[in-house]
Amino acid sequence: MTVDRLLPAPDRILLVARSRSASVACPLCGGTSTRVHSFYSRRLADLPWQGRVVELQVRTRRFRCTSLECRRRIFAERLDIARPKARRTVRLREIQQQIGLALGGEAGSRLAGRLAMPVSGDTLLRLVRASGIALSPPPRILGVDDWAWRRGQRYGTIICDLERRRVIDLLPDRTGETLASWLRQHGKNVAVVSRDRAGAYAEGIRAGAPQAIQVADRWHLMVNASEALRRVLDRHSGALRKAARLCLPQAVLSSPPSKQRAATQRERQRAQRREQRQARYEEVARLHRAGMPIRRIARRLGVARNAVRRWLRAGEAPVYRRAPGSSVLDRHLGYVERRWAEGCHNSAQLWRELRDQGFKGGYDIVRRWAIRRRSLDTAGRDRHAPLPSWRVPSSRRAARLLTTPPGELTGADRQFVETLTALAPEIRAAAAAINEFDRILRERDASAFEAWLTAAQTTALHGFVTGITGDLAAVRAALSQPWSNGPVEGQINRLKLLKRQAYGRAKFDLLRSRVLHAA
Repeated sequence: MTVDRLLPAPDRILLVARSRSASVACPLCGGTSTRVHSFYSRRLADLPWQGRVVELQVRTRRFRCTSLECRRRIFAERLDIARPKARRTVRLREIQQQIGLALGGEAGSRLAGRLAMPVSGDTLLRLVRASGIALSPPPRILGVDDWAWRRGQRYGTIICDLERRRVIDLLPDRTGETLASWLRQHGKNVAVVSRDRAGAYAEGIRAGAPQAIQVADRWHLMVNASEALRRVLDRHSGALRKAARLCLPQAVLSSPPSKQRAATQRERQRAQRREQRQARYEEVARLHRAGMPIRRIARRLGVARNAVRRWLRAGEAPVYRRAPGSSVLDRHLGYVERRWAEGCHNSAQLWRELRDQGFKGGYDIVRRWAIRRRSLDTAGRDRHAPLPSWRVPSSRRAARLLTTPPGELTGADRQFVETLTALAPEIRAAAAAINEFDRILRERDASAFEAWLTAAQTTALHGFVTGITGDLAAVRAALSQPWSNGPVEGQINRLKLLKRQAYGRAKFDLLRSRVLHAA
């Protein structure tokens, strides 16, 4: 190429150029020709210079093909810097393609415009789709897990190389047939596959890579164990409420009804919602007794299937209570208790004094604390004693308390655990089995696993133990193999970020190209 003229402008530079080659090869037959037919101009966008857009105006020649057998009589010369019919040079296309792979359409378009390489978001997505993704070398150790296109409705599969800690491929669904087909093509050298407890993946691995050792992911095993303990607690919701009542201070429990304060508006709303849940539960129970399947009950009442299953398992309406948590007022409780004891019962005054001391919370937090404090004073409780904050825990929180070492629990939590296990021996046995299972997984104590299976079969966890027995080889491999799905979960988090960056344009081909490019 020869540059004939350079025409600068405030925002761009125009380069007028032409080709110097005397002869050109025909793109169809390969024969060379020197017979020029005509000329035309091609305008090509190029990489910027000093923050200004660069445009090439190339004087391009058309030639006559000299071969009598060639079907193409006239052809245009091919430029090394651009593809046929392209509007940008190859090097600009590659840079814009990399921007699209890294940032997506709209975000990439904004960055490219700032870098003096203006391009639309749609064009960037076309460049991403045209990029060729080369798969990694054949892996030996795989990690397989699912990810959600739309939670609860549509899922895909992510496959990672655990040795290199990188994504190998994405599959559009999570069926065993799709995974088996992929393994038949790419999994000839696979020796180990780490997976979750999904039966479809187990069948797909057996069909596509029968030589591979399947390893059940230890984190998923503990999740399954926790869910099994939650199902046991759902069946003993009465024991949870009784244990929570026994953990409250006796002064509050024994206060006479005449001294109880009137219900606040929030409490009346809670009571109303509780009655609505009770009515819905009664309707669920009635339809279930009539023989209606859970799927139809959920569709008829507009409730999730898992919720219907949980209600029927518990045998009563659900109790939704938010677990007590920390508050910005906790650091100042000593001061407000002292001021309350001195006779300052005005919540606005307390809030102003706290604000002067650096309190960042709002007035409503102090007002709610004053309402609770005043009600306990009316009930005859010692005003110097701390406020009771225990509430009936959910099954999820109760399961966490039962599986937390006693030394890490607060005094109230430890008292609740001791009370609950004393009231329900079945819960105590199930919690002990789950804690032992957790120890076996953490310490890889394969020698104690068989004894645990026998002992846990006699507890309320027999359904969980039956599932473990059906996947026994993979669970045993989890105790001896060092591999797990931890790197796969990290890649799923990155995949979700890329998916959300696409602003609704994350179709499978685009998402797959971006994920594999970043890997």
